[in-house]
Amino acid sequence: MEKITEKLLLEKGSPKTNKLEQIKTLDLSKLGLKHQDLPVGLLSRLHSLERWDLSGNRLQELPKNLKLPALRYLDLSDNQMEDVTTLESLSSLEELKMEDNLYITVSDNYKLVDLLPNLKIYNSKDITNTATHVHSAYTEALKQKITALWEKSFHLPDPITAEKLSALETKFVDTARQQVKYGPSSVTDYVKWKVEIMAREYLRSLTEPKKELESDELTDTKENEISPSTKRKKTMDLNVSLTPVKKLRTDLPASPSKDSPRKSSLRLTPKTLVQTNTVRMSPRKTVQPPSTPTRRQTRAETPKRASKLPQTKEDGAQIKQKEDINKKDLMPTLNSCSKTQKPLCLKPLHILQCHSKQDNSEDFSTQLWACAFQPLPDSTGGSGGSRLVATCGGDSLCVIDCETGMVMKKYKVPGEEFFSLAWSTVLMSRGSGASAQHCSILAAGGKRGLVKLIHPRNNMAYGEFRASRKSLSVLCFNHHKGNILFTGSYDNKIAMWDIGGVDSQYNFKVSQLLLLEISATPLHICLPPTSPSAHLLTASEDGLHCFDTQLGTNNTTKSRLKEMEITFPIYKKEDKDHDYHTIDGLSFLTDDIVASKNYMHGSIYLWSWSRTKAQRPDKKSRTVCAVVLAELQWANTEIPYLALNTCPGQAYIVCGDDKGRLWTYHVTNLQKNSFQTGKPILPTEVLEWPTPVKKGLGQVEGPSINSVAMDPELHYLVALSDKNMVIVWKREESS
Repeated sequence: MEKITEKLLLEKGSPKTNKLEQIKTLDLSKLGLKHQDLPVGLLSRLHSLERWDLSGNRLQELPKNLKLPALRYLDLSDNQMEDVTTLESLSSLEELKMEDNLYITVSDNYKLVDLLPNLKIYNSKDITNTATHVHSAYTEALKQKITALWEKSFHLPDPITAEKLSALETKFVDTARQQVKYGPSSVTDYVKWKVEIMAREYLRSLTEPKKELESDELTDTKENEISPSTKRKKTMDLNVSLTPVKKLRTDLPASPSKDSPRKSSLRLTPKTLVQTNTVRMSPRKTVQPPSTPTRRQTRAETPKRASKLPQTKEDGAQIKQKEDINKKDLMPTLNSCSKTQKPLCLKPLHILQCHSKQDNSEDFSTQLWACAFQPLPDSTGGSGGSRLVATCGGDSLCVIDCETGMVMKKYKVPGEEFFSLAWSTVLMSRGSGASAQHCSILAAGGKRGLVKLIHPRNNMAYGEFRASRKSLSVLCFNHHKGNILFTGSYDNKIAMWDIGGVDSQYNFKVSQLLLLEISATPLHICLPPTSPSAHLLTASEDGLHCFDTQLGTNNTTKSRLKEMEITFPIYKKEDKDHDYHTIDGLSFLTDDIVASKNYMHGSIYLWSWSRTKAQRPDKKSRTVCAVVLAELQWANTEIPYLALNTCPGQAYIVCGDDKGRLWTYHVTNLQKNSFQTGKPILPTEVLEWPTPVKKGLGQVEGPSINSVAMDPELHYLVALSDKNMVIVWKREESS
């Protein structure tokens, strides 16, 4: 007490304590103070205090209800702080330092952000986006869970008495603290603390309906906005948005916007296609018929949370055959290349609108382009695959929990249009001599030609780099070397990058290793599983090309030409009205078998990579013919860029069509020499569009399925549509 009084007097240079109200800066550092040593009465007179240094003391907490209305800066570093809730009364704080407080946890950090609404700088870092994340996303998620718990297990007493209400509050709060969970285990203490506060508020809102929950004011999430000028060393937090249940309203919009590079003359109605097919157009060039908008035209604005669409009870979960496929004839036909085995039972679980413009449930124009499941940290250990899938479309990227249907993380760049994403695992150094650890990252790119690098687990969009002056069409990592990234762009180039790892401050370095030039925009990139560092296959509008990507002494040039082009039997049927060279689907089913799809060809080819590669290319054209093992019957459609995907672990191939259906093929016993002649093999099963309902306006017709993804064990299947809908299917164990 004497030390503090002496310090206060020195600050003014006068023994008159009636001038304490004028002090703006106060240094009480390194005095060995405990919280009992802080005189509340004396400190409360510091009405003008703006900066306060309490570093280097032994404080475990601050005096409760200490009012310092002008305080903007507080340094509590190098103390023994335990109870951060005592800072709640310092509501004007904008900058706080808490380094070197041994007992401060991640939960305490979340509490501070929650308690101090004006806090912008924490431990010398800008936490604006983290604050948004805590204030809105956590609040909304917990509110939904608390509400669901109440509706399931509790009700108000009748009649309401003070005794009954008190007992109900105690039971409800205790149950909520035990059962409501959200986020990683590191924030469990914060969640329990927040749940207790919100559960009491929720109960009060039921008994005092005129009072609104404070959390209602926090449901709108301010999205991240990262400009191209963002510096690498600046770390930015991802926003989290959750999925409220909403029903659809109004009809589909008639006219998407006009400036997306993903426009296509091929994405017209068949009639319009015939009128324009004399000129071979790029899939992203603008061709706008008078009355029918192209299906590839869009520019998205992204909401702060997703909308879940209801399904019809009658046929929302139906999985049946279509296109005159007879179940009795199906399995014997498939047995020519697969074991007699029941197909997996997949049923629709969620339909989400999580990329909508301005959180508008009427948005059916945002097109979704790419999805991929997060790889598990150790693919050889543990049971079950990942249930987190990343999706991109419009100006946002989402990470969705397939089981709950919640959008766990969300990343938005206004003005961007994301076309592709890819997961990888890189090393992250922890400093101070600690060994580096593996961390899962996301790369995403699109219209701006920039690659965004994101660390979802730590909610960090930690960097970006320019991969092209044109838009990016596709991204692909080498999963044997997680730091190697391939980017394909609309200037008909594929670049190979080394993105390195990241340090504890999220610094990273990028270098270009190789540049490949092709004759058209790359649509898909595949690396052979057994030689991902030696060869690259790229599907484009001008065919399927193979490149040598080895960086040995014999290939030192950064730029090189294609090694060969792989051709297909369907090319022989081309004429002025049919050009089958566009390869709009490509994926490895096994280490050797490749599944690919040629636009306008109603079949999927299965062919051998090793036997095809072993051929000697034609000297002039550098072409080899794919060694086809089988053809799989697919939809008859003239809609391009409906990408297929494979699940090697379950020997499944899936490809969507232009009516919202998923064609599935279970291929478990295809022999190398079993060249299939005659009719294409029928699908194992065609999963029908789940027919969600728009409120008052009936069912939503099946849209084009642009992309599909499966986790390694096929517990979940995710399909993206060109009408702003993410469809999550779940595998059910057969009885």
